[in-house]
Amino acid sequence: MNDASHLVVSTGAALAAISQVGDLSMGQPLGHSMRVARLARQLAQASLGEGGHLDIAEHAALLRWSGCTANAEGFSHLLGDDVDGRRAMLDQTLGAAPMRAVHEAGSLAVVHCEVSEQVASTLGLGTDVEATLYRIFETYDGSGRPAGLKHGQIPDAVYHVVLAGDLEILSRSHGLKAALEWIGGQGDRRYPAALARLLQRHASDWLDQLHGYEPPQSAAQAESQVPLSLVGDVIDLKLPWLAGHSRQVADMAIEAGRLWGLPEHALIDVGKAALLHGLGRAAVSNQVWNNPAALPYGALERVHLAPYWTQKACKPIAELARPGEIAAHAYERLDGSGYFRGSSADSLCTEYRLLAASVAWVALRSTRPWRTARDMSQAQRELRQDASRDIFDSDICEAVIAAAQGKRRLSQSTRSALLTARECDILTEISRGASNKEVARNLSISPSTVRTHMESIFRKLECSTRAAATLKGLTLGLIA
Repeated sequence: MNDASHLVVSTGAALAAISQVGDLSMGQPLGHSMRVARLARQLAQASLGEGGHLDIAEHAALLRWSGCTANAEGFSHLLGDDVDGRRAMLDQTLGAAPMRAVHEAGSLAVVHCEVSEQVASTLGLGTDVEATLYRIFETYDGSGRPAGLKHGQIPDAVYHVVLAGDLEILSRSHGLKAALEWIGGQGDRRYPAALARLLQRHASDWLDQLHGYEPPQSAAQAESQVPLSLVGDVIDLKLPWLAGHSRQVADMAIEAGRLWGLPEHALIDVGKAALLHGLGRAAVSNQVWNNPAALPYGALERVHLAPYWTQKACKPIAELARPGEIAAHAYERLDGSGYFRGSSADSLCTEYRLLAASVAWVALRSTRPWRTARDMSQAQRELRQDASRDIFDSDICEAVIAAAQGKRRLSQSTRSALLTARECDILTEISRGASNKEVARNLSISPSTVRTHMESIFRKLECSTRAAATLKGLTLGLIA
């Protein structure tokens, strides 16, 4: 293992982790997507019998919300609170005016669909799953998004997943009777009436079967292995200024841990923890994360619970339980001032201390809404000052600083395999949320030149949104 790109998990574990990110982002309880996947599979079986369509429905249900971190910023601008707003949207408690605004925001649907399709492609789930995810917001009567397709152009799995999701959310929010009445009213509008009636006949029994249901653990050795960095990338898409953050922390923690002398298995766990440590961030609105001022108590409390959600999301996934435990200590401090546990030095092992110092270092070297990035000497000084106050482990901080001084960068030949050097520079800028004008200013080129390069980047990467280009750029190693 050399860096974060070599950290792998089974496809099942990656699917489960991404589904948990989506649940938190949409204001749903953890495990929501796993329950919907079970219901979608049962509906697909009841309507079409046995066959490969069962896996398509299940996988699409698990990834249904995989694009929602990518458009969280847009929903934050549209609804104020991207998490609570989308929860209200799903359980039919969002007001008429904001709901109308959501339906008119077709660009947000495009971002979501492109990213979720790309996630499925990276996981190797097949073109049927990709097509289902790209059309997940289309409806039977042609009033859906982003293309307004009508019945006959929409995969059956879309209906299976959407019906299952409506049943799970609305029965939980309003009771089974009200949920079935609403679903019945959407026949031949949102989904085929005959399929809605089939669901209505079985809904009570299927929901009863979910009581105490625990998704089967993936057979990690039998499944294909995929890069865990994909999960970190999906997590980081929530905020424009976080693109690539989890990978940077993982690379730093692995290299510093190697200098420290950690055994290989511990390096793997710490690296995986670094890729997962921001998972719980999905539960907190972008409005909070983007606040440049001191946070009020209520908002600060939500931030402090982010590591709790990280651990809770990872614990049911056998392969990620240990890395998730380490990840949940990313913001603990030796003096007990950290969160969410407020643990002190005696209970913080080397892995916990290493991750915390690595997260702090990468944050210091990056621009945030509340401060500018520190240069190398400033970051060293601040990290050492914190260590002197018993916030971080002094010796581990020295290992982090040493690792930072010798950090390997992507070779130009690797970066230019698909894009030109200038296109890589521009992609790096937009991955951090820069507008065309800001890219032009930062790179001393004209806005029209930026637009020309952007068209080339989108064409070469086969996407049309910045979020999808960012995700593909990270996946392909094009962003430094």
